[in-house]
Amino acid sequence: MANIKSQIKRNRQNETRHERNKAVRSELKTRIKKTAAAVDSGDLDQAAELYKAAQKRIDMAASKGVLSKKTAARRKSRLAKKLAG
Repeated sequence: MANIKSQIKRNRQNETRHERNKAVRSELKTRIKKTAAAVDSGDLDQAAELYKAAQKRIDMAASKGVLSKKTAARRKSRLAKKLAG
């Protein structure tokens, strides 16, 4: 356990950020799974809507630094490929 005041604060900040990032990543996985499920079931109208929402969240996560830009691009590409094919 840290006994330096600044390190105690840094640990507290890291914990808060970790929880926030975990929630964002969890939501991304959920949205991606729902989009994939809609594509698999053949409901392309709903899949397109879900893809749009998932894409927005992926971009937001990338802009906040939760995902790297390349990871975000890869995930969007895979989803789009699944939707098109």
